Amino acid sequence: MKIWSHFRFDKKERSGIFFLLLLILIVQGIYLASGFLFPVKEKEVKEEELNAFRARIDSFRHRERKHDTIYPFNPNYLSDHKAYMLGMNVAEIDRLYAYRQTGGFVRSASEFAEVTGIPDSLLRKIAPYFRFPDFAKKQRSKRPDRSGRAAAQSRAIQDLNRATARDLRSVSGVGEKLSGRIVKYRDLLGGFFLDEQLYEVYGLDSVTVQRIMEQFRVVESPAVEKLDINSASRKDLASLVYLSWEEAGKIIVYRSAVDKIKSIDELRKIEDFPDEKIDRIKLYLTTQ
Repeated sequence: MKIWSHFRFDKKERSGIFFLLLLILIVQGIYLASGFLFPVKEKEVKEEELNAFRARIDSFRHRERKHDTIYPFNPNYLSDHKAYMLGMNVAEIDRLYAYRQTGGFVRSASEFAEVTGIPDSLLRKIAPYFRFPDFAKKQRSKRPDRSGRAAAQSRAIQDLNRATARDLRSVSGVGEKLSGRIVKYRDLLGGFFLDEQLYEVYGLDSVTVQRIMEQFRVVESPAVEKLDINSASRKDLASLVYLSWEEAGKIIVYRSAVDKIKSIDELRKIEDFPDEKIDRIKLYLTTQ
């Protein structure tokens, strides 16, 4: 059987193939030419529409600026949302609420800072907007004793660093999970230096912390070997609970720039370094 026999066409078949190819070429030519002969016009934006759009953007910006405005307020009645917007963290807000629940009333900016523990930088920012009622200035402060001496008189205070999970469960509101978290966090720190470090335990609200401190306090500070900030590696610094890997890196960069860190307070000079952590890391670092 010859292959070429399949490609033999008579005159009519050849004409049909020719006209089919011609038709395909014509259609292709029309399609390509249409892009040049009839270009797609971009939609023209009228000047009025553009101005209206710009006006809407300006209105949104104005709303944002208005939202950021701080109005005078009584700090004793801060809501969670407003306190957060002002820059306070959860622990600081909880301390204020715990103090108010005991019947205390803040009567000055300095007392507000003492109760909440907010950093000086934040206090300078929001203190000008504090407004206290006249009677608060006249009455003597009724702030409760936060040292725990009254509780100590009624019952023996136990050492928080020696308390077992079972001991802690004797406090109302502290169950198996919370007592376990307290012990675990204490071990992670190497021991509590301050009673207030209880506020850092996940899941502990301020009311429960107050109950714990009625029975347990830091009687004996832990024997923790402090890290020398001038010789510690980035890994060593990041091993501290209060320092992230990024923050440890910033300390190393600053140390290299100044040759030697003479005081832990120098860390406040580091850009974007959290001031509120400095008082805590002082407990675990030394400049030697």
